[in-house]
Amino acid sequence: MEISVVAAAREDDSPVEEPLRVAAVADRLGYGEVWLGEGPTWDAFVLATAVGRATGGVALTAGPVAVSVRDAYSLVRGAASAAAVTGRPVGVALGTSSKRVVEGVHGRPRVRPAAVLEETAAALRALLHGEPGEPVVPGSGFRRRRRPPGGPLTVAAFGDRAIATAAAHADRMLLDVVSPEQVRVLRAKLHDAAERAGRTPPRMATWVPAAVDPDPASLTQVLRGVAGYLTVPGYREMFAATGFGEAVDLARAGAGADTLLRALPAEAAATVGLIGAPDAVRARMEAYAAAGLDEIALVPATAGDPGGERTLTALAPERRDLSRRTPPRPSAAGPCR
Repeated sequence: MEISVVAAAREDDSPVEEPLRVAAVADRLGYGEVWLGEGPTWDAFVLATAVGRATGGVALTAGPVAVSVRDAYSLVRGAASAAAVTGRPVGVALGTSSKRVVEGVHGRPRVRPAAVLEETAAALRALLHGEPGEPVVPGSGFRRRRRPPGGPLTVAAFGDRAIATAAAHADRMLLDVVSPEQVRVLRAKLHDAAERAGRTPPRMATWVPAAVDPDPASLTQVLRGVAGYLTVPGYREMFAATGFGEAVDLARAGAGADTLLRALPAEAAATVGLIGAPDAVRARMEAYAAAGLDEIALVPATAGDPGGERTLTALAPERRDLSRRTPPRPSAAGPCR
């Protein structure tokens, strides 16, 4: 299973420069890829370019970017521009985002989101493989002057229509904040959709909140992120089934973030995250792999752990390799009783 790092995820009150610090830590520790999500603060392609210029060789994926606010050509142009400036491949991730972001921030209507995702993914897949000298878009008198960005096309999915779009067009399908049990169910849906589309199933990745040996600030940051999913269909049922029904009911009644935070016990973070001591976190990662996940994208808590240094160091590729190669030595005193 591959391990990547999410340097910019959902919007919170972290320092504005935190994604740059997270990306630098990930690059230094040998992670292979960094995700640069887009929100009200950062433009994903500008952030990808900044990270690419400041790091040694980590691969870059911009997004998910909301398909209701950018057309397919502007997406491929942004990725190709970032690739040209950084000298490395840049991938593009698509998502439908939320009404709060699309309409509340961008002032654009969020209508037919599943259909727009399908249309954008289909168009973008074709544009990502165009070559210099070809029209920038079919029928245009303008010609391409840059090579394609070279990175993968990722589609964020959870519902059936989005999964079908990922199966038909993507190199990778992205999930967000899911349990191993949900991975198993969604992977089966992806394989069925890919069979109907006549394609090999794309790889499956998920963004997973991570905090190794978390202090209270880190745990609070993770729980605030979890609270945002308590009213989302599919997630609310999972949280209710795992014993957090009170928090789900409060969220559906319109309770504020602080009230939800008080209602969520620490255990809620571990339901959809990698939280705890290193051995517990590695065991949880193995559960995701056993469920069929191809890639975990770590979303490190940075509150109380600037740059996610503690978490990313504990889960760095070199340390994972060593833990697989070197079994623990038996104690000379024999087993503990």
